[in-house]
Formats: sequence, structure tokens, C-alpha cells
Amino acid sequence: MIESLIAKIKNLKSDDFDDLAIELFQWQARNIPVYKTYIEYLNIDVNGVKRINDIPFLPVSFYKTHQVSQDDNYEKIFKSSGTSKQKRSQHFVKNLDLYHHSILNGFEGVFGKPNNFTYLGLLPNYIEQGDSSLIHMVNYLMSCSNKPDNGYYLNDYKKLNETLERLRLTNEKTILIGVTYALLDFIEKHPLNFPNLIILETGGMKGRKTEMIKTEVLALLKQGFRSNHIYSEYGMTEMLSQAYAKENKYVPSSTMKIVLRDIQDPFLKGLNQGGINVIDLSNIYSCAFIETMDLGKLIADNQFEILGRFDHAEIRGCNLMVSNI
Repeated sequence: MIESLIAKIKNLKSDDFDDLAIELFQWQARNIPVYKTYIEYLNIDVNGVKRINDIPFLPVSFYKTHQVSQDDNYEKIFKSSGTSKQKRSQHFVKNLDLYHHSILNGFEGVFGKPNNFTYLGLLPNYIEQGDSSLIHMVNYLMSCSNKPDNGYYLNDYKKLNETLERLRLTNEKTILIGVTYALLDFIEKHPLNFPNLIILETGGMKGRKTEMIKTEVLALLKQGFRSNHIYSEYGMTEMLSQAYAKENKYVPSSTMKIVLRDIQDPFLKGLNQGGINVIDLSNIYSCAFIETMDLGKLIADNQFEILGRFDHAEIRGCNLMVSNI
């Protein structure tokens, strides 16, 4: 059955998403031990789940406290960013080929073929900590293009500025992928005029700067790079699919769907605004149904906006079960 599911996901048609999600739920509810126990704890009849709004979503915090995987047979462990005092999420990835397929699927839907670009990475905290799914993704995109200027810039802003200036002069298609605080630090020291540069910001401030609302960040990046091609990525260690946004309108990859829940009752789903639940069909061997701590709003065609994060005081319902499983 699992081979059939993988084939269907790799050749997914949008009209088949819900049926495939139900099929994957039926398999994971019986074959992913932590998810199976969680469903039993909720006393849910697996065979009675017929709609995606009836699927129970696993709180994302389980990835910090449990091994969310089919078994101990895996290719890679991705770990979330965090300080030495924080418990980091871990994603046990059994099949990296599925992740690579998902990377291309999401990227090509927004930017086109990855071999057309030079990729510059400004991701200091991810590089320093290692085991990042984001770094693996950027490495994979770099391997697809194999451009001579592909590379990372830890704190060497001067060298990054020189590379960007050279690529601007040669009109090279370039994507600068950076954690938000590092991009802002860079343009404070080296403002550019690179109208064709694509900036892909990800990861927030990581405690290095005061958090800002998205519109403020986008305005500063537009001004600092003199480019209107400012994109954001919505992804996380616990997901193998990504969504990309321009002006905070996120376009998910075809293997991803957003289901919004009530902020007080996590079992009330199908709203237009609320807590973000993610269906990620690429998470075949972990859990495809994730209850995140993000707040969002649905737009048209499965697009969505990010409105913020849950306050700790708002955590209710199934999040309280984590310590009991």
C-alpha cells in the first residue's frame, strides 16, 4: 500500500488531494506508533474519518518530545533551530527522495526551474547548528544549478556584497536566501540597487532583533535591496513541503493544504481564520497532519496569510495531552 501512496503523491492531481489525504490518514493511523497512540487517546474511530476536517492533527510539539516515525529505519534526522537550553524538534526522514521531490514541486510552482539560478545563502544560525532541513533544501537547489558562485556567507557581508555586485553587473538570475535578521543586518551595512534580485527571507529574528510585523520587514528589504522581488518561505523542520509568499500571500506546494481551527477548540476545524493545521502529504513516514502554533487566514485557491503566533495562554485542548502520551 505504501508504494502505491508514494506513486500517487508524486503524480498528484489537485482534485485527488482530499481522497489521498484520507487514504494516507488511514495508513498512518495504523503504522505511525505515536500518531496511533494519540488517536486512541482521543477515542477516534479511524474508519469513521471520511473528511479532512475530521482528521485529528498532531500538535507540532510532539516532534520535540517523541520520535514521530514509522520505525528506526531512516536516512536523515533534521533538527530545528534553538538555543542549547531549548529542546529541539527532530524529524526522522526515511526517504530523502520524497523531500527532494517536494522541494522541486514547491519551488518550480513559484520560481521556475532551479537550474536557472545562482543561490547565495545568508543563514548563519542554521549553518552553525547543523542538521537543518532548510540547509539541506538550499544545498539541493545549489546542486541542481551547479553555478560557480553558489555558496554561503556566514558573517562575511563584505564578500557577499562583492558577489552580489558582480552578479548584478552580469545580469545573473540570483536568489538570496537569508534569515530575516541577517538580511536586515546586511542592508544596514551594504544597501544595494539590484532590481532583479530575488530575496527569500525565512526564519524570523531568532532573538537577535526585536520582532517586527511582516509589512515592516518587507518594506525594509525592498528599500535596502531596491528590489520588489521579496518572498517569504513558510516551512519548518516538521514539514517536508513548503509554501512561498509575495506580500504575505502564501502559495503552498501541491502536496500541502491548510486547514484552520478555532483558537480555543482545536477540534473545531474548517474556519477561514484561526490556528493553522497543515496537511503535508510528503510526510508519509512521520505525520502528515500537523497542528502548528501559527495563526492564519485563508484567501482563495488554498492560499493563506500568516497573522502571527499563538500566545502561550491560548494553548488549549489536545496540546495538553502531549505530556501524557
